[in-house]
Amino acid sequence: MESTLGKLAAANPAPGRDAVMEAFTSAGFPADAVEVSADRTPTGLDVDSIQAAAVHDGECIFGEVRDGAATVTVLPPLSDGSCFVGN
Repeated sequence: MESTLGKLAAANPAPGRDAVMEAFTSAGFPADAVEVSADRTPTGLDVDSIQAAAVHDGECIFGEVRDGAATVTVLPPLSDGSCFVGN
């Protein structure tokens, strides 16, 4: 995941939801298992960073792209089995 997100961040320092979803699915996560944050604010501005997560082997694999840098973190899932709170 680090390599895939790193390549995405290098090619596009501020990717949108679709590009982040594609990075996760190309890394082998099923699209219906990937949660991606918003890429625009409610007022229509670009977000400072975008995050995505998917459950793998009982843990959430979180990826974030901010200013052309990618970070991957592993955290436990929420009590409902998801990685993100809310929509």
